[in-house]
Amino acid sequence: MNSKIKNELTDKLFYCILAMETLEECYQLFEDLCTVHEIQAIAQRMEVAQMLDAKKTYVEIAEKTGASTATISRVNRALNYGTDGYRLAIERTRQKNIPPEENASKII
Repeated sequence: MNSKIKNELTDKLFYCILAMETLEECYQLFEDLCTVHEIQAIAQRMEVAQMLDAKKTYVEIAEKTGASTATISRVNRALNYGTDGYRLAIERTRQKNIPPEENASKII
């Protein structure tokens, strides 16, 4: 765990996120917390992670998501050398039988 972000305030934030029960509640919270651009950037990185996990090429990923090669590379580095947060999220959506392309339209 990254000690640079782990603190009481961040814990409280993550507990608030975990308390959301529906997709709509997540939208409500994140629209209040983040700018539209920040939400879109986070969503793009998650899509990039799912596509990298599915063994898509950088070219395929860039064409589909509009992500820069720098963003794709950063996500790839996190997938391979990070804390496994992306992998955990991908696996959890698989366990719930939610295909990656349908994640945004289902209540989790």
